[in-house]
Amino acid sequence: MGTLITRPSVFRAGATGPDACAVPISEIITVEETDINGKQYTSGKWQKMEKPYAFTVHRVRRARRHRWRWAQVTFWCPEEQLYHLWLQTLRELLETLTSRPKHLLVFINPLGGKGQGKRIYEKKVAPLFTLASITTEIVVTERANHAKESLYELDIDKYDGIVCVGGDGMFSEVLHGLVGRTQRDAGVDQNQPRATLVPSPLRIGIIPAGSTDCVCYSTVGTNDAETSALHIIVGDSLCMDVSAVHHNSTLLRYSVSLLGYGFYGDIIRDSEKKRWMGLARYDFSGLKTFFSHHCYEGTVSFLPAQHTVGSPRDRKPCRAGCPVCRQSRQQLEEEQQRARYGLDGTEEVEEWKVLCGQFLAINAANMSCACPRSPQGLSPAAHLGDGSSDLILIRKCSRFNFLRFLVRHTNQGDQFDFTFVEVYRVKKFQFVSKPAEDEDSSVLGRGKKRLGQLCSEHPTACCCRASSSSWNCDGEVLSSPAIEVRVHCQLVRLFARGIEESPKQESRG
Repeated sequence: MGTLITRPSVFRAGATGPDACAVPISEIITVEETDINGKQYTSGKWQKMEKPYAFTVHRVRRARRHRWRWAQVTFWCPEEQLYHLWLQTLRELLETLTSRPKHLLVFINPLGGKGQGKRIYEKKVAPLFTLASITTEIVVTERANHAKESLYELDIDKYDGIVCVGGDGMFSEVLHGLVGRTQRDAGVDQNQPRATLVPSPLRIGIIPAGSTDCVCYSTVGTNDAETSALHIIVGDSLCMDVSAVHHNSTLLRYSVSLLGYGFYGDIIRDSEKKRWMGLARYDFSGLKTFFSHHCYEGTVSFLPAQHTVGSPRDRKPCRAGCPVCRQSRQQLEEEQQRARYGLDGTEEVEEWKVLCGQFLAINAANMSCACPRSPQGLSPAAHLGDGSSDLILIRKCSRFNFLRFLVRHTNQGDQFDFTFVEVYRVKKFQFVSKPAEDEDSSVLGRGKKRLGQLCSEHPTACCCRASSSSWNCDGEVLSSPAIEVRVHCQLVRLFARGIEESPKQESRG
């Protein structure tokens, strides 16, 4: 088989024939000497060699649905000098890839999702890390917030990155630990809503082992452990926005995917009471919440993200090397620089918009929030690093119309093409709920509140008032309905390339 290097960044295998392929140096995992002693050569060409020399290239191979696979190919050389030249050249090129991690801190959640985190890591990930000469320190979490607390205590400067094995909850825990540790070291008060947060130099890798793996699916395009491991090995970086959620100058949580009030808040609040049901609790609580059909009255104030290049309805999804994220980041930095010199100090006061009404749901998506059940996500054109969030308001409507809206999440239709749905791209927003009226002390009043979905006065669209909803913050419950949210542009970096536009499939693996 012929071999050649056409330029320093590309290794070409199989120069002729149907099996020819070009592999970027950045996607070669490692190069190993191959022991050919005792092997039988079926090709007549190799049988004529007195002493053939061989080396094996381990590389990334594209498969279906954004999946990456580990592959290898062995090359044979008739001359020892040529053999050593190949090895030396390839290894020198690999040494230039300084963005690759060498030492990682790995947190494994043994209970997340289906409880397969430890097995997934040991079977699918650890062998690839060993192949790539990546050393690891492993911490198997024993309780909630174990990873977060560890990141506040450990000497994290000796690591090239942090890997979390688990679901979205595990990633959120690592995120809070890393962001919080970085702000503490930099002397930044996280409880100040106007504080400028400091990005962490460490990247986070995600090995999906949860129930939905929304963050991984939205950033890589699949929730496949081997694919994520290979993204970590090749050392790509993907910047991602983080929203800080405050209440009365107190930090409640950070959010990277979904903030949901009303429908999604009710689901997560109800499902927390039914953990004994396992993953089925989400379907049960979702169905119950849909039939309850509660709407909530309140006021939404937001600052439009004028620095962004795109819009929530432009059908331009975030992809690897996204120009929207790059240009939006540049424009946001220019805007902040003007504000720093007082050139537009009154701009924020003038641009805030205020909307009041009754809402079935209020959602803020920092990313598409895609998952296997909803491949397009809650906001298909949301961008990972443009410094904004897509604010989606679903106003009071009939149960049938709300169902039409939910069904749009599973198909290719424009899910914002409804008169009762509004969507805005924002960089800050606030929400204040209207205080609940005194509960009706009559038996009839109590019956309506308990069985709102069967209320005879509103058979098609019962919005009998519940006191208030909760916020669903990346799968965690926030009890306070009044919040203040600010998007911090590209605050964290992931070990990921992003979703590739049209990945080349070398096989049907």
